Amino acid sequence: MPPALRKARDLALLDAIDAFKRETFAGAVWRVTREGRDPLLGARSRSRWCNDSFDVLYTSTERDGALAEIHALLSSQPVFPSRLRARVHRIAVRASKLLRIDSLAILAELGVDTSRYRERRYERTQEIADAAYFLGFGGLIAPSARWKCASLVLFTDRIPPADLRLEASERKPIDWQAWKRAQAGAGEG
Repeated sequence: MPPALRKARDLALLDAIDAFKRETFAGAVWRVTREGRDPLLGARSRSRWCNDSFDVLYTSTERDGALAEIHALLSSQPVFPSRLRARVHRIAVRASKLLRIDSLAILAELGVDTSRYRERRYERTQEIADAAYFLGFGGLIAPSARWKCASLVLFTDRIPPADLRLEASERKPIDWQAWKRAQAGAGEG
């Protein structure tokens, strides 16, 4: 975002975020990408944890969490993209200086209306991510809005390439209809 268009950062939010301990994460996470896209490549976006001013890599601590997030995004389109071929990837991550937001209660303390967290109302979460980025965090761990797990959102310019490693990519493209039926049968989703 060009500096002339940026509103001033919330000083109370900066102080609140700066008071968090910087956490580390080492483990496997899941990511869904369209077929042919490098699963280790982040991007700028206007999304829950990015205001389009830095690159992020969205991942989930559970496979179904990654699928649920992308399914929700695709379902928000006027017509579900039936020809999109996407794959699930497992990535090994080592990251430090992460902001850990363990619960919806902590999000509420930071000014997020958690009763509407599943909605695409991103202003406050973008402000939180922007504050974390400004303060030098390497990313954040926050509750998924779509699944009972955490999302690991990495600020890609803060993660050395050697700290991301593709462990596996599923051979078959995702069958979104089959996944949705399985979740409905399990009472999830």
